[in-house]
Amino acid sequence: MQHSQLAPLPIDVPFRIVSKTIGQGAYACIKKAAPLDADNPIFAVKYIHKDYAARHGKISARQLSLEVTVHRHVTGHNNIISFYQTGEDEIWRWIAMELAEGGDLFDKIEADEGVGEDIAHVYFSQLISAVSFMHSKGVGHRDIKPENMLLTSDGNLKIADFGLAALFEYKGTRKLSTTFCGSPPYIAPEVITCSTRGQNKGSGYHPDLVDIWSCGIVLFVLLAGNTPWDSPTDDSYEFHEYLTTNARPTDELWQKLPPATLSLLRGMLTVDPKGRFSLEDVRRHPWYTRSNKYLSSDGTKLKDPINLATSMFESLHIDFSQDPLSQKRPGASRSDPMDVDMHDQEVNLSEGMSSTQPEMAGGNMVMDWHTPHLAGEYYSTQPADKPFSSQQMEISSHLEDEPSMSQFSQKPSVPLSRTQNAKVFQDIIPPRSLTRFYSAWELKLLVPLICEALHRLGVPVPSVPAVSSGDTSAMIRVIAKDGRMCSLQGKVLIECVSEGLFEVEFVKIKGDPLEWRRFFKKVAVLCQDAVFKPDE
Repeated sequence: MQHSQLAPLPIDVPFRIVSKTIGQGAYACIKKAAPLDADNPIFAVKYIHKDYAARHGKISARQLSLEVTVHRHVTGHNNIISFYQTGEDEIWRWIAMELAEGGDLFDKIEADEGVGEDIAHVYFSQLISAVSFMHSKGVGHRDIKPENMLLTSDGNLKIADFGLAALFEYKGTRKLSTTFCGSPPYIAPEVITCSTRGQNKGSGYHPDLVDIWSCGIVLFVLLAGNTPWDSPTDDSYEFHEYLTTNARPTDELWQKLPPATLSLLRGMLTVDPKGRFSLEDVRRHPWYTRSNKYLSSDGTKLKDPINLATSMFESLHIDFSQDPLSQKRPGASRSDPMDVDMHDQEVNLSEGMSSTQPEMAGGNMVMDWHTPHLAGEYYSTQPADKPFSSQQMEISSHLEDEPSMSQFSQKPSVPLSRTQNAKVFQDIIPPRSLTRFYSAWELKLLVPLICEALHRLGVPVPSVPAVSSGDTSAMIRVIAKDGRMCSLQGKVLIECVSEGLFEVEFVKIKGDPLEWRRFFKKVAVLCQDAVFKPDE
């Protein structure tokens, strides 16, 4: 459903749109914009459909107004997305803000592997710097997770999305929160036990201490490429073991962590919030104060973005020898394939939970803010007058500078031409998502293959998209639960990009970026016969 079928976007605005949709949710989309009379600066505008937000996301006009107020209040830090302006008409609320040109941080981190200690330290330091600033303003974010961690073109971290933020201190007076909100793997235990849920009035929790717990989980994920548990409840075997072993679990994810980080993680992930590390404790910890070749002296900016980006980029790889159907993620206590029929195993954390990214409107309905289609003639993927080897050479030439191809190499690397000319972080790692592959298979063969892969992973496809002769694109919608039983939603876009070549792009709408990458890798391995590989 196009947004224009619901209502045209407002036109009486002090800017002009200069891009297609670059981000989307069930009732919101983000586009690039520029001033009416200039080409720069380019910024982001988030459009929120107020009625959909209220009906399907339970986001009231007051909550939207509060998001704007809080975001404006914490603007002014290097590692926080800046708020610019807002406005509304009867149907839409729009929020203009700083554009994070580098895209999602965790889209550039390998699932189940994480990043090296130095790179983890860089982004953890920037996260703590941003959270410290927020807390100094009396604001708790309450939704710190990978989805809300973005990058600038220089590779610096930016915290985004203040839809669940709360003012916990004003003029020296502190107050507790009782709203049940957050993402299960990143949520602090006291949010579950001390929130108001249904008829049960909660005793309340401190939003700043909740943020510290979530930052600890983010550090764990940076180092391990996975969360330590599904949720901090007895329903999680991993969390139960964490409690019974006095924070010294035998889980292999914990065993692979750098020893110097363990005391920091245990301090931040102390279940009793009264005994949990404060931000001052975090900033004094020896691992936090360690020197880092990538960081500026004040710890807020990158010093060597090109080498850092190269290291991150070359760690992204896909192992075609893995069996995605039998493979279990390290530490996972539940079955790994996607599954949409396991709502009862969600420890009821989604029930009544506030979220700025709700379940899709009307069950399986989702607004397509922009689905590209290519016009023009249909390209047969196997021209009769060209031998396959010749076609292979043409495709190789076409994809020579395509960054996403590196992850399919036996030894991923940044092309020398890119490193020699690189001036900023995104010259090495593009803002465009790397969850894509290319194929020389015909569309009528490619679509059923991908649908079959989804089926084998337990992701239902209501109906295989019909492909007719002359079609140059197709779309497959994905609505599933990830390995941690959290919602994962998006679409697979298949488009002809040159003669005999299709791009298969996995576009995330909602969910953890690492889980989306994990999902993409499994589909790619199951479809490996159709995936074009640079080494072949």
